[in-house]
Amino acid sequence: MKLKFKHICIIFLVALLGGFVGTLGAMEINKSISSPLANGDNSKVVYTNKESSDVKSAIDTAYDSVVRVECDIVEEGFFTQSSGTAFGSGVIISEDGYIITNHHVIDGAKSVKIYLTNDEEYEAKIVGSDEKSDIAVLKIEASGLPYATFADSDAIEVGDDAIAIGNPLGSGISVTTGIISAVHREIVIDNEAMNLLQTNAQINSGNSGGGLFNISGQLIGIVNAKTSSSSSGVSVEGLGYAIPSNTALRIANAIIKDGYVKDRPTLGVTVTQVTEGMQGFEPGLYVTEIQEDSPASKAGLQTYDRIIRFNGVDIESYTTLSAELNNLSVGDTVDITVIRNNEEVTLKITLGEAPQTATQQ
Repeated sequence: MKLKFKHICIIFLVALLGGFVGTLGAMEINKSISSPLANGDNSKVVYTNKESSDVKSAIDTAYDSVVRVECDIVEEGFFTQSSGTAFGSGVIISEDGYIITNHHVIDGAKSVKIYLTNDEEYEAKIVGSDEKSDIAVLKIEASGLPYATFADSDAIEVGDDAIAIGNPLGSGISVTTGIISAVHREIVIDNEAMNLLQTNAQINSGNSGGGLFNISGQLIGIVNAKTSSSSSGVSVEGLGYAIPSNTALRIANAIIKDGYVKDRPTLGVTVTQVTEGMQGFEPGLYVTEIQEDSPASKAGLQTYDRIIRFNGVDIESYTTLSAELNNLSVGDTVDITVIRNNEEVTLKITLGEAPQTATQQ
């Protein structure tokens, strides 16, 4: 894993990329509670909060399906080499040891260890890891494991209960609760537009790859990001994000079956974002490399073409192009409009399949 936090706008990935892990200090917080019975009223107080009991039941259902992930990292520099340990979370998705986590949790890991809630330790194999969706699948040799059941994330509504279970700060599995604050929230991470669930359940470094569960203890999302500050630098809380379970399951199944995600559409180009101040170029998204025998080469795209429109959508950045590609399929034929020699040129392009992008061990 490259030891980096991926800052796009206000989002940072929340795996604890903790090279050279130090000692976490312990803090004890005492709260004084004033009781209405302090003046001698001996009336019996009976708590009948059904919701609380539902939350406890959901936690009991989901808790043991979440694991701690520990990665040994070695980062190569031009003249240096550094090593350390990174922590994250994962969710068991089958009784025979398949585990889903985030790509950024295990990216670059030389070895991966899994710790169950009973502290059993396993060496994990990386089945595959997909950077675009930020989903990875691990495998441990075990049987009869507790595993998460998936809910239909398309049925989730704002206000639904949300329970986050993960390994914050690498300190062990813990639970926070909240609600679903928004659905279909488009967040840009490392230039990729991702459609995520938003929750106010507290998310911290190390929660990445952990589960977001509903009130029935079913998995509704894989935690992968949080907002740390606004564009003005103001610190904010309560903005956590998770990859919807339907997306996570589809990607995980593809990785388990083929080792990577098949049938992902591509143009077959490398593009560069040009900003103001670059002499001789208007701001925009330029084609800088075209793969041989790719959809782009067959369509007649050329290097230095500036993409301004794709499938009827105005293109201002790679983010908008990537988001539109995500809505299409291999074999679709669409219009692409570019500026070439100060003139608009519109071409027909038939999308091909993206090459394998998974990382495997």
